[in-house]
Amino acid sequence: MERYTLEASLNTPAIQFDFKKGELTISGRSIPENSLEFYTPFFNALDEYLKKPNASTTVNVQLEYYNSSSSACLLSAFKKLEEHQLKSGKSVMINWMYEENDEDILAAGKNFEGMVKLPFSMIPLAEN
Repeated sequence: MERYTLEASLNTPAIQFDFKKGELTISGRSIPENSLEFYTPFFNALDEYLKKPNASTTVNVQLEYYNSSSSACLLSAFKKLEEHQLKSGKSVMINWMYEENDEDILAAGKNFEGMVKLPFSMIPLAEN
């Protein structure tokens, strides 16, 4: 597998994971009825990537809204990446993007940053 791609829907985010570049992007809204069911194929793709990862992996997260079960799934993905970084020594960077006036999404990013030992970059985006 070289790429995992999922188009966004009204309730689910777009996920683009380019294995060759080591770049994962999750964007949009994440409020699926069953988050674990929705994210399981992504977790499988992440496990596949981590068998032969790049020297560095960049994760771009740009969610406008997500529910608590999606939050748990994101944390699970971050924990897998944290374990990978600790075991392999290969770098992982999380770019947490948020609308510059969205204090809730910024706070959520800081909360995730406090839960895993991965470098986070908080990136404010200008509102349209």
